[in-house]
Amino acid sequence: MARTAAGGKPAAKDRALEYVKNQVLTGAFPGGDLISEGEVAAALGMSRTPVREAFLRLEVEGLLRLYPQRGALVVPVSSDEARAVIEARLLLEQFAVTTVIERGPATRAAVFEKLSEQLQRQRDAIADSDWRAFVEADRAFHDAVLEESGNAILSDFYSSLRDRQMRMIGESLIADRQRTATILDEHQAIAEALRDGDLARTVRLVEDHLAGTLRSLGLTANR
Repeated sequence: MARTAAGGKPAAKDRALEYVKNQVLTGAFPGGDLISEGEVAAALGMSRTPVREAFLRLEVEGLLRLYPQRGALVVPVSSDEARAVIEARLLLEQFAVTTVIERGPATRAAVFEKLSEQLQRQRDAIADSDWRAFVEADRAFHDAVLEESGNAILSDFYSSLRDRQMRMIGESLIADRQRTATILDEHQAIAEALRDGDLARTVRLVEDHLAGTLRSLGLTANR
């Protein structure tokens, strides 16, 4: 939990960390951009010191690379990393949808309800132009299936990909704003195929959906 300053507000360094990380993960600070302590401090109305601390933390996390007297480079998502994340997701999500479908109509109906809730969150986020909320709902959509698979180890591993997933989706939305509509359509189709118990169709739709993320980043899957 973030420490708070007097008055119950989050400490400046925690606010700076949350702000910069949010900007990076949603693509508002795209990979390859050089950002400065002064710009972030001015945007948040604080001194440079807490921003510098936030930059140092994000360098440790691999999101920034610091250059003294120049600023911080937003580390781009490499093509190899993007493909590796998608390959890992595909394996996990294929397992999850197979498990959910094999458990029968009651389980499928319960998961479909959860997926529908996340779809509505995404529609609301689009209406509000809240890309952070859209990306979080996107992650929660896929999490719902993994959690229902009942394999805690795989579910935890999937959660460990959280920041990478959010960043890739965020950058894909920056590259193509129309992708929000595509994602909604693909999610709806996946949810309905899973509800109907059509395993082959569900797996194919998941494969197409993940491949679409790579394409939106200008990449193709490894063969």
